[in-house]
Amino acid sequence: MRDARLVGGRYRLGERIGQGGMGQVWAGTDERLGRPVAVKLLRADRFGPAEGPAADQEGSLRRRFLRECRVTAGLDHPGLVTVFDAGEDGGELYLVMQRVPGLSLADLIDGQDPFPVERAAAVAAQLCGALGAVHAAGVVHRDLKPSNVMVREDGRVVLLDLGIATALDPAATRLTLTGVPIGSPAYMAPEQALAAGTDRRSDLYALGCLLHEMLAGQAPFRAPSALGVLRRHVDEPPTPLRELRAEVPAALEALVLELLAKRPEDRPADSRAVYARLLPLLPPARAELRSEPGPLPDPTAPYRYPHQPLPGPGAVPPPAPDASVEGPAILPSVAVPPTAVEDLTAVCDQLSDLVAARRYAEVTELAGRLLPRARAELGDTAPLVRTVRTIHARALQTQRRYPEALAEYRQLLAGAAGEPERSFELREQIGLLLARQGERRAAWQQVAELLLERERSHGPHHPDVLRLRTHLAAIGPATPPPTPVRGNPYAEGLSP
Repeated sequence: MRDARLVGGRYRLGERIGQGGMGQVWAGTDERLGRPVAVKLLRADRFGPAEGPAADQEGSLRRRFLRECRVTAGLDHPGLVTVFDAGEDGGELYLVMQRVPGLSLADLIDGQDPFPVERAAAVAAQLCGALGAVHAAGVVHRDLKPSNVMVREDGRVVLLDLGIATALDPAATRLTLTGVPIGSPAYMAPEQALAAGTDRRSDLYALGCLLHEMLAGQAPFRAPSALGVLRRHVDEPPTPLRELRAEVPAALEALVLELLAKRPEDRPADSRAVYARLLPLLPPARAELRSEPGPLPDPTAPYRYPHQPLPGPGAVPPPAPDASVEGPAILPSVAVPPTAVEDLTAVCDQLSDLVAARRYAEVTELAGRLLPRARAELGDTAPLVRTVRTIHARALQTQRRYPEALAEYRQLLAGAAGEPERSFELREQIGLLLARQGERRAAWQQVAELLLERERSHGPHHPDVLRLRTHLAAIGPATPPPTPVRGNPYAEGLSP
C-alpha cells in the first residue's frame, strides 16, 4: 500500500499531509531512530531532464537539489526547521525534515482578529533571528509567508521550507531555472516579481508584508489574479498601517513602510537592523513562573518568560510565595461566607486573589465550602455559581485531583445546554482530564468526536482543529485518527 512505503530504506510514510504542483508531503517515522518526521517527495520530472543538452546547460538539477539540501541542513538555529536527510528514491527526490508541533502563523492570524500589536512585533522579531541565521549562511529564503511559519505551544516561532531558497553566492546552487520567479505573489518583493536578482532585503520585504497582514488583517497588495498582485507590488505604494488601524504605533508603521520600499537599497540593511527597531515594542521579562498556556500559542511568551519550562500533564503547582521575599501579599483566611449575594461576590473576589497567589489548596477548600451555600441561595444556573464551580474545578485540576475535577467539569457541562462554544470548551477539558487519569481510550473518543464536529463546521485549518489533532497525537491510542490532516504548512512551497 502507498501509505506503507519505505523511503530511503528507513522513512516509513504514514498519512499524506499536503500536496502541491511539484510533489507531496507525508507524515512519516524514521524507523531507525523511532522519531516522527515530515517527508517531502518532489517529482523529479519537474526539475527538467537529467541528461541531454538541456541538462548539460543547466547542470544536473538533482545534484543541485542535493547540494542545496546540504546548505540548508548546515543551518543551526532554534527558529529554523531541521533538515535530517535528502536523496532520491524510486525516481522521486525526497527531503526529510523535523515535524514542528504547533499552529501555522496563518491559522494564528485567522484566530485573532485583530492580531495584537505586541504579538505581531514578537513574531517579526523572532523571524529576524531566523532570517539572520539564513542570511549569514549566504542563503535567501524567498518564500516567507504565514503558512511557512509555525508557532509552537511555548510561543517559539519556527521558519519552515527552505526548499526553494537560493544561495546569495552566484556560484552556489540554484534550484530554479534562470528567469522564473519563485515564491508566493502576496509576499514577493518587486525585484523577485521581475525575476531580477534577489538578496537578503527581498526576505525583509516579505517580512514587511507579513507584518502588514498581521496588523491590518490583510496583505498589503490584493488583486483578482496573481499577475495583478505582482503588478501592484512593482508599481503601487502600500497603504500606511495607521490609516487602517489607528492604534498601531507610529514607529511600527514607519518600519513597515521602509520594509515595503520598492527599491532594495531603501529598505533596512539587514535583519539585525529590523530587530533593533522592533526591540522597544517587545514585552519585558517577568519575574514569575508562567501559568498554563492558553488555547492559542503566544509568541510574546519567549520574551515574557525566557527559558521557562512549560507545565505538563501532572505538573506540580509552583510553590507558594515565601514570606521572606517580595511577592503577593499574604491573604487572611476567609470564613464561611454569609448569605447575602453581595457577600458571595466579595468572596469570589477573594477566590480570585487566592488563585493569583497560587494558593490552590485554600482555593479548593474555600470554593468547596462556598458552592453548596451559593447553589442553595442562587440556584445551579446562576452566573456566580458557575464561576465558583469553574474556579473549584481548575484548582482541583491544578492539584492533580483529577476525579474530583472531572466531576465538576461534568456538572458545568450539564448546565451549559444551549451554549455550544462553552460546551465545546468543557468537553475538550473533560477529554484531557480523562487522559490524565489514564483513561486513554475514553479520552481519545471524546477528543475525536470534537475533532470531527469542529472540522465539519470550521474546516481543516481552524486553530481548534489543529489543537485537537495535537491532543490526539499526545493521547496516542492504537486507533488511528479518523480523518487525514489536510493543508499542512509543510506542503507550502510545493506549488510551481
